[in-house]
Amino acid sequence: MDKSSLRIIYAGTPDFAVPALEALVNQGHEVVAVYTQPDRPAGRGRKLTFSPVKSKAMELSLPVSQPLSLKDPEALQSLQSLGADLMVVAAYGLILPKPVLDAPAFGCLNIHASLLPRWRGAAPIQRAIAAGDSETGVTIMQMDVGLDTGDMLHVKKCPIDSNTTGQQLHDTLSAIGSEALLETLDMLSANNLQPVAQDNSLATYAEKLKKSEAVINWQDSAINIHRLICAFNAWPVAQTVLSGDTLRVWESIVVQDSSAANKAAAGEIVSLSEGLDVATGDGIIRLTRVQAPGKKPLAISDFLNSRELSVGTQIG
Repeated sequence: MDKSSLRIIYAGTPDFAVPALEALVNQGHEVVAVYTQPDRPAGRGRKLTFSPVKSKAMELSLPVSQPLSLKDPEALQSLQSLGADLMVVAAYGLILPKPVLDAPAFGCLNIHASLLPRWRGAAPIQRAIAAGDSETGVTIMQMDVGLDTGDMLHVKKCPIDSNTTGQQLHDTLSAIGSEALLETLDMLSANNLQPVAQDNSLATYAEKLKKSEAVINWQDSAINIHRLICAFNAWPVAQTVLSGDTLRVWESIVVQDSSAANKAAAGEIVSLSEGLDVATGDGIIRLTRVQAPGKKPLAISDFLNSRELSVGTQIG
């Protein structure tokens, strides 16, 4: 099969899905339609805003479709009429009913940001960091009616180091996803795909992020709090309370010498000499980049220069 002869529907919505769409076009694939979420109000003015994928599709002069649901008979008929060979899905945000999955000749492929079956679901990037995983990656999956349960077609791995943030890993996996997709299409064209069934006994679920999870529990360990801070950068951003105001915490490090933690209550500031060092339920964490209400994120040295704090102050 000539890969350039593939008629592809692309479905995606956020920034994560943009590189793969660009890659398809740059490789000469025929993208016959781009499906994305309807325009949503955004910003202080609540102005209707295009999704990042819609903006890129318009830049590339690709036709855009934004149905509220693919279960709608008219939307389904419109999709089926495209006569697509393949549908590629990346963080689209709508459920694909079975008639949609069956519409393209080669079905629907999903670009999923984890090493399936680990972290099925909505927030695999952040959950992997928060859990302390040492590696993750992208799985190209043949979609079925389950939640990220289909056969795996191609996997690309990448490491997670101790300070990798959610935003950094998002950007890395977005780029890896576009590479993995093109490699998968090459294998499809060469009739060389070897689907691998997932081991459901190893499955974990990456629940959608909630803002309430971002509140730091100082009774937790320093390493777990640090992982949460990393995972929730850049959304929803870890937070605590300092002097009655919400303090957003963007970056931190775990302090190896935590002897002072034995004498301090969880949430107590134990040192201000090298940063804002806070005792936790197990160990000390140093906050290195924070954000006060109505202000920009600041390096901790600049933040401390702007206010009076003392050792022994309780936060949280």
